[in-house]
Amino acid sequence: MQTNHPEWSCGAVLYEMNVRQLTPEGTLRAAAQRLPFLSRMGFDAVWLMPVYPIGEANRKGTLGSYYSIRDYCAVNPEFGTMADFDDFVAEAHRLGMRVLVDWVANHTSRDARWLAERPADWYERDEAGEPLVPCGWTDTAKLDYGNRAVWQGQIDAMRFWVERHAVDGFRCDMAMLVPPAFWREAARQLRGAKSDLFLLAEAEERWLFDEGAFDACYGWELFHLLNDVAQQKVRITAVRDWLRADRGRYPREAIRLLFTSNHDENSWSGTEFARMGAAAEIMAAFTFVAEGFMPLVYTGQEVGYDHVFGFFDRDPIPGEAYRENAATERYRRLIRMRHANPALDAGGRGGTTIEIRNNAEDCLMTFVRERDGNRVVAAMNLSPYAIHADFRTGIYAGAYVDALSGEAAELPEHVECDMAPWSYRLLSRGER
Repeated sequence: MQTNHPEWSCGAVLYEMNVRQLTPEGTLRAAAQRLPFLSRMGFDAVWLMPVYPIGEANRKGTLGSYYSIRDYCAVNPEFGTMADFDDFVAEAHRLGMRVLVDWVANHTSRDARWLAERPADWYERDEAGEPLVPCGWTDTAKLDYGNRAVWQGQIDAMRFWVERHAVDGFRCDMAMLVPPAFWREAARQLRGAKSDLFLLAEAEERWLFDEGAFDACYGWELFHLLNDVAQQKVRITAVRDWLRADRGRYPREAIRLLFTSNHDENSWSGTEFARMGAAAEIMAAFTFVAEGFMPLVYTGQEVGYDHVFGFFDRDPIPGEAYRENAATERYRRLIRMRHANPALDAGGRGGTTIEIRNNAEDCLMTFVRERDGNRVVAAMNLSPYAIHADFRTGIYAGAYVDALSGEAAELPEHVECDMAPWSYRLLSRGER
């Protein structure tokens, strides 16, 4: 288990950047101009979706899938040049943000440089000698991890971005499709080059945290449960039961990623507004207070952009739509709350969730997280019903501030109040 996470990461909020769709220009140079906006909101790190050249063989749509990579050590001309990439990283670092790049270890495009330049046994092949197609992704070719040369080829390519281009970590696509031993070896070598490298797996298998491989993994199960609650396929009791069962499933130091949208969900399942409706705001807030999780915000969410992005074509946010608004302010306040309250940290550093019993536990979650004199109290009506909440706070009663507005607040020993559907209150004391 990787216990010495980068210092910035345990209280961090991550932003996923879709360079193709973020700006009308769709370039790294234009994306760099958005970084001050994101920095003012408080984001700690930017994860760039793949910026590498895309294969042309069996290309999907007009521009192809970001995840069909032709060359691991180059920049897609659609986005600009390597100098533009370096300028992007330099600007992010100047603003105090880290940069993660997407890494696709399982496969390349079907016309990748490696197919021409590396031995045939770098790829799994069919009886006719053609590279296998993994998972039905017809624009890709499956690498053969039975060949240890592939391991070192991947690690050397990752080192290229760490050592020559100053990236701070990797989001590793479909990490469960690649042998665990490869990730352990990659982590060992990469952290030898950069001790505070951050590794995030797009998977949620327990073995991801064995022997210091990953810092973080996805929280797919909880994400899907939140969608189900929003659609009232299940009640919030299902989330409560899941959270209880989840304790001990991973090392306490494991960080998991939680979100209401990302590039897959947006393009293939719809926006958070379509999936979650009126519950979208409270579910976003929940991602900031759930124990052990790092919140993620996807391109467009920071301005409340309600649009399903085309995945294989240009479909950018119009320039006039990218303006600070109520959604921006909500996320800014949530990020400030996250930074101000170490009780909400992930990576084994935050406070354990202590439930407060209430009169409507199929609708209402009331709980406390506390660490080193810092305390956050949450009351969240995770239902489409107006309820009359009734619960006793006991030793947690007293003077607080509203964790989002900063206004003074008093938490009585006996709380009785009406709560509108999908409404919530977050109180804190002892902020850092």
